[in-house]
Amino acid sequence: MSLHCFLYSGESAFCLVRALFPGRKTAFLYALLDYRPMKALFVQGLGFALFAASLASAQEVIPLYPGAPPGSAKENYPEKEYFSKAWNAEVVANVSKPSLTVFKAAPEQKNSTAIVICPGGGFMALSSNSEGYDVAKYLATKGATAFVLKYRLAHTGEDATEEFTTLYSSDRQRFAETVGKVVPMSIADRLARVTYVRKNAADWGVSPDRVGIIGFSAGGAAIMVVGFEYTPESRPAFVAPIYAGGSRFKDAKVPADAPPMFVAAATDDDPGLAPDSILLYEMWTSALKPAELHMYEKGGHGFGMRKQDLPNDHWIDRFADWLELQGWLKK
Repeated sequence: MSLHCFLYSGESAFCLVRALFPGRKTAFLYALLDYRPMKALFVQGLGFALFAASLASAQEVIPLYPGAPPGSAKENYPEKEYFSKAWNAEVVANVSKPSLTVFKAAPEQKNSTAIVICPGGGFMALSSNSEGYDVAKYLATKGATAFVLKYRLAHTGEDATEEFTTLYSSDRQRFAETVGKVVPMSIADRLARVTYVRKNAADWGVSPDRVGIIGFSAGGAAIMVVGFEYTPESRPAFVAPIYAGGSRFKDAKVPADAPPMFVAAATDDDPGLAPDSILLYEMWTSALKPAELHMYEKGGHGFGMRKQDLPNDHWIDRFADWLELQGWLKK
C-alpha cells in the first residue's frame, strides 16, 4: 500500500486536520481533506516530520576511511536507497564509500556499551531499516550507543535485490563471481569499525572493552570472521550472528579468548541456514564459551525487526535480556 493510500484510508489525516481547525464541523474537515492542495501539503508535512524524527535519532554519519577505501578502485556510480518490492524492505545498494551512522541513547538511559550493527543483503544490498536503523533505535532505548555500518557492496544495476534473487536462486557460480571481489573488503570494513569504535570510545562515552557486534545473514557471516580472526585491537566484546551462514567455519578453531555469542534464526529459514546457526552455537559451547541460541519454528529468513505476529517477533527482546544477563546494559 502506498503512503498516500495509507494516509487516506485511516484516521491519521483527519486527526491532524481536526487539530489544525478546532471547532469546525466534521463535514468541513473531510471536505478540506479532499482538497488536492491540502492533500499534497499534508503528505509533504508528514514527510518532513518523519525526516526530522530520523535526524533526531541518527546524530552523525562518520566516513569509514578518510580517503578512498583501501583495496577499492575509484568508483563513480552513485549509492542508491529505495524500497525493494522483492524483499519488502528499505534497502541501500552500490555502497562504495562505507560509513557508520551513530544512534545515541538518551543521557538518563546511557550506559558504556557500544554495538556495531551490520545489515544483511548478500553483499549486493543492505536491508537498511529492518536490520539496521530499527535495530539501532531499539538498542539506544536500552542505553547502548549503536553504530549502523554501511559496508562496501558489489556493483549492481537498477534493482540489486532482484539481481540477487535471480543469481542466488539460479546461477550460484555467477553470484560467487559477482560478490567475490567485494566480500574481503566488506569483512575488512567490519574489522576496521570495531577497531575504530574501540580507539575512539571516549568520544561517545563508551568503554573500549564493551564494543560488541551484531550482524544479519551475510552481515552475520562476515561478523563471524571478526569473531574468529580478531586482533587484540579489533576483538569484540560479544558477537551476535542472526540467521547467518556459518558452514565455512566448521573446521575453524574457536579462539581461546572467544567473546560470548548470541544466536537467533528460524527453522524454516529459506536458504536453509538454520543448521549453520546451530553449528556456531555448538562450536562455542564445545569450547566452553558462553553462548545462547534461539531457534524459532517459523519466521523465515531476513525477518529482522519486521513484525509477522510470530514468536520470533520478540528475538530482539531476548537479545536485550541476554545483554542484561551478560552485564552489558549496566551503567
